Amino acid sequence: MLKTRNSVRFSCHTFLLIALAFLSQFALGQKNQTPAVPKYDLQTESKFKVIIEEVKLPPKGSEKEITFLRVKKGDDVIDIYLCPKTFFDDMSMAFAKGDEITLTGSKVKQGETELVLAREVMKGNDTFVLRDEKGGPVWNWHR
Repeated sequence: MLKTRNSVRFSCHTFLLIALAFLSQFALGQKNQTPAVPKYDLQTESKFKVIIEEVKLPPKGSEKEITFLRVKKGDDVIDIYLCPKTFFDDMSMAFAKGDEITLTGSKVKQGETELVLAREVMKGNDTFVLRDEKGGPVWNWHR
Protein backbone atom coordinates (compact mmCIF):
# COMPACT_ATOMS: atom_id res chain seq x y z
CA MET A 1 0.00 0.00 0.00
CA LEU A 2 2.86 2.39 0.74
CA LYS A 3 4.22 1.93 -2.77
CA THR A 4 0.87 2.79 -4.29
CA ARG A 5 0.42 5.90 -2.14
CA ASN A 6 3.93 7.16 -3.00
CA SER A 7 3.43 6.49 -6.69
CA VAL A 8 0.07 8.32 -6.64
CA ARG A 9 1.65 11.23 -4.75
CA PHE A 10 4.58 11.24 -7.20
CA SER A 11 2.18 11.16 -10.16
CA CYS A 12 0.12 14.07 -8.86
CA HIS A 13 3.24 16.06 -8.03
CA THR A 14 4.76 15.31 -11.43
CA PHE A 15 1.52 16.20 -13.18
CA LEU A 16 1.34 19.55 -11.36
CA LEU A 17 4.95 20.39 -12.27
CA ILE A 18 4.39 19.50 -15.91
CA ALA A 19 1.14 21.49 -15.99
CA LEU A 20 2.84 24.55 -14.44
CA ALA A 21 5.76 24.30 -16.87
CA PHE A 22 3.40 24.05 -19.82
CA LEU A 23 1.27 26.99 -18.66
CA SER A 24 4.30 29.19 -18.04
CA GLN A 25 5.68 28.39 -21.50
CA PHE A 26 2.28 29.12 -23.03
CA ALA A 27 2.09 32.45 -21.20
CA LEU A 28 5.61 33.42 -22.26
CA GLY A 29 4.86 32.47 -25.84
CA GLN A 30 1.77 34.68 -25.84
CA LYS A 31 3.81 37.78 -24.96
CA ASN A 32 5.95 37.42 -28.08
CA GLN A 33 3.06 36.98 -30.50
CA THR A 34 1.79 39.89 -32.52
CA PRO A 35 -1.92 40.54 -32.35
CA ALA A 36 -4.02 38.66 -34.88
CA VAL A 37 -4.69 40.46 -38.12
CA PRO A 38 -8.35 41.30 -38.61
CA LYS A 39 -10.28 39.57 -41.39
CA TYR A 40 -10.78 41.22 -44.76
CA ASP A 41 -14.33 42.56 -44.95
CA LEU A 42 -15.80 42.87 -48.45
CA GLN A 43 -18.54 45.11 -47.01
CA THR A 44 -15.98 47.83 -46.20
CA GLU A 45 -13.96 47.51 -49.42
CA SER A 46 -13.31 50.73 -51.31
CA LYS A 47 -10.96 52.13 -53.93
CA PHE A 48 -9.12 55.41 -53.45
CA LYS A 49 -6.03 57.41 -54.43
CA VAL A 50 -3.47 58.23 -51.77
CA ILE A 51 0.01 59.70 -51.40
CA ILE A 52 2.63 57.61 -49.57
CA GLU A 53 3.99 59.27 -46.44
CA GLU A 54 6.14 56.37 -45.23
CA VAL A 55 7.05 52.80 -46.14
CA LYS A 56 7.35 50.68 -42.98
CA LEU A 57 9.43 47.54 -43.42
CA PRO A 58 9.92 45.00 -40.62
CA PRO A 59 13.38 44.81 -39.02
CA LYS A 60 16.00 42.59 -40.62
CA GLY A 61 15.47 38.98 -39.57
CA SER A 62 11.69 39.47 -39.39
CA GLU A 63 10.91 38.93 -43.07
CA LYS A 64 7.67 37.11 -42.27
CA GLU A 65 6.38 40.25 -40.56
CA ILE A 66 4.06 42.56 -42.46
CA THR A 67 5.11 45.49 -44.62
CA PHE A 68 2.78 48.43 -44.51
CA LEU A 69 2.44 51.94 -45.83
CA ARG A 70 1.44 55.09 -44.01
CA VAL A 71 -0.47 57.18 -46.53
CA LYS A 72 -2.25 60.48 -46.70
CA LYS A 73 -5.76 60.85 -48.09
CA GLY A 74 -6.75 64.48 -47.83
CA ASP A 75 -5.98 65.43 -44.23
CA ASP A 76 -6.24 61.85 -42.96
CA VAL A 77 -3.24 59.60 -42.36
CA ILE A 78 -4.04 55.90 -42.83
CA ASP A 79 -2.02 52.74 -42.24
CA ILE A 80 -2.20 50.32 -45.18
CA TYR A 81 -1.45 46.69 -44.31
CA LEU A 82 0.19 45.11 -47.38
CA CYS A 83 1.76 41.63 -47.02
CA PRO A 84 4.71 39.78 -45.47
CA LYS A 85 8.06 41.30 -46.45
CA THR A 86 9.16 38.09 -48.20
CA PHE A 87 6.18 38.35 -50.59
CA PHE A 88 6.73 42.11 -50.95
CA ASP A 89 10.33 41.44 -52.04
CA ASP A 90 9.36 38.55 -54.35
CA MET A 91 6.82 40.78 -56.11
CA SER A 92 9.55 43.43 -56.61
CA MET A 93 7.34 46.12 -55.14
CA ALA A 94 8.98 49.49 -54.71
CA PHE A 95 7.30 52.42 -53.03
CA ALA A 96 8.70 55.72 -51.81
CA LYS A 97 7.48 58.77 -49.94
CA GLY A 98 5.49 60.99 -52.30
CA ASP A 99 4.37 58.19 -54.65
CA GLU A 100 0.73 58.41 -55.67
CA ILE A 101 -0.99 55.04 -55.66
CA THR A 102 -4.50 53.76 -56.22
CA LEU A 103 -5.55 51.26 -53.66
CA THR A 104 -8.40 48.80 -53.24
CA GLY A 105 -8.78 47.60 -49.69
CA SER A 106 -10.96 46.86 -46.69
CA LYS A 107 -11.24 49.30 -43.78
CA VAL A 108 -11.02 47.32 -40.54
CA LYS A 109 -10.31 47.92 -36.85
CA GLN A 110 -7.49 46.34 -34.88
CA GLY A 111 -8.13 47.22 -31.28
CA GLU A 112 -8.75 50.97 -31.31
CA THR A 113 -6.76 51.51 -34.52
CA GLU A 114 -8.35 51.74 -37.95
CA LEU A 115 -6.34 50.41 -40.86
CA VAL A 116 -6.82 49.21 -44.40
CA LEU A 117 -6.03 45.68 -45.57
CA ALA A 118 -4.84 46.14 -49.15
CA ARG A 119 -6.21 43.81 -51.82
CA GLU A 120 -4.72 45.56 -54.84
CA VAL A 121 -2.24 48.41 -55.23
CA MET A 122 -1.67 50.25 -58.51
CA LYS A 123 1.37 52.46 -59.06
CA GLY A 124 1.72 53.85 -62.56
CA ASN A 125 1.28 50.91 -64.94
CA ASP A 126 2.06 48.30 -62.26
CA THR A 127 -0.68 46.46 -60.39
CA PHE A 128 0.17 44.39 -57.33
CA VAL A 129 -2.49 41.86 -56.33
CA LEU A 130 -2.16 40.97 -52.65
CA ARG A 131 -5.52 39.29 -52.01
CA ASP A 132 -8.01 37.40 -54.14
CA GLU A 133 -11.51 38.73 -54.95
CA LYS A 134 -12.81 37.35 -51.62
CA GLY A 135 -10.04 39.03 -49.62
CA GLY A 136 -7.94 35.89 -49.04
CA PRO A 137 -4.18 36.54 -49.02
CA VAL A 138 -2.47 35.34 -52.20
CA TRP A 139 0.90 35.05 -50.44
CA ASN A 140 -0.39 31.83 -48.87
CA TRP A 141 -0.35 30.31 -52.36
CA HIS A 142 3.12 31.65 -53.03
CA ARG A 143 5.95 29.14 -52.55
